[in-house]
Amino acid sequence: MRVRELATRNLKEILRDPLSLGIAVALPILLLLTLQALGGDGVPFLTPTLLTPGIVLFGLVMVMFSSAMILSRDRETALLARLLTAPLRSSDFVAGYSLPYVLVALVQTAVLMAIGALLGLRVEGSLALVVFVLALTAVFYVALGMIMGSFLTLGQVSGAYALILMLTIFGGAWFDLQEIGGVFLTIGDLLPFKHALDATRAVMADGAGFGDIAGDIAWVAAYTVAAVAAAIAAFQHRMTE
Repeated sequence: MRVRELATRNLKEILRDPLSLGIAVALPILLLLTLQALGGDGVPFLTPTLLTPGIVLFGLVMVMFSSAMILSRDRETALLARLLTAPLRSSDFVAGYSLPYVLVALVQTAVLMAIGALLGLRVEGSLALVVFVLALTAVFYVALGMIMGSFLTLGQVSGAYALILMLTIFGGAWFDLQEIGGVFLTIGDLLPFKHALDATRAVMADGAGFGDIAGDIAWVAAYTVAAVAAAIAAFQHRMTE
């Protein structure tokens, strides 16, 4: 088995469950439409340009959950143990499980950005830079899913999903974290969620360039590299058990 074959198998598993896939795509869209409608009453932070990045991250949490569930299920049914006998490295397994979900995440992000544009979203800066930040963030979330799926049971994955969802929301997904301040802002500054949102919104709303958001990108990149490395180490641990 090669990486492409493993990735194809996992993509087919995603497509075999259209209900879950549909919910993962439709729920963020519904949330975007609902919260944007509330923003019509004069809440600046709920306008499409500021709100859409937060909804994108909400969608990425759902993709993370799906990736963790399939891996946890494969582990509990002993399918993963059989797959680990294939002549692949731990990094190959991470790629084979991750790539289909990264693809889903990018498609989901594109759909949300397109709907946001129809609602009035504007990108004052480089769209390529926005895509880069969101793609990097998507890899981070999927890598988190790989880590969860490697160690947690199906029931435990749900609890971890709830935790990451709350951290994403309180990272400023749907409200201005600067206005709240205090411990929420302090914790947010230590985690990648706020930095991904700050970087994306700065480019979209203020036309910021790479140099303006380099610090935020560095935070997200550091967490992404660490998460990918941890996912590879988790598979390596499974291979040597």
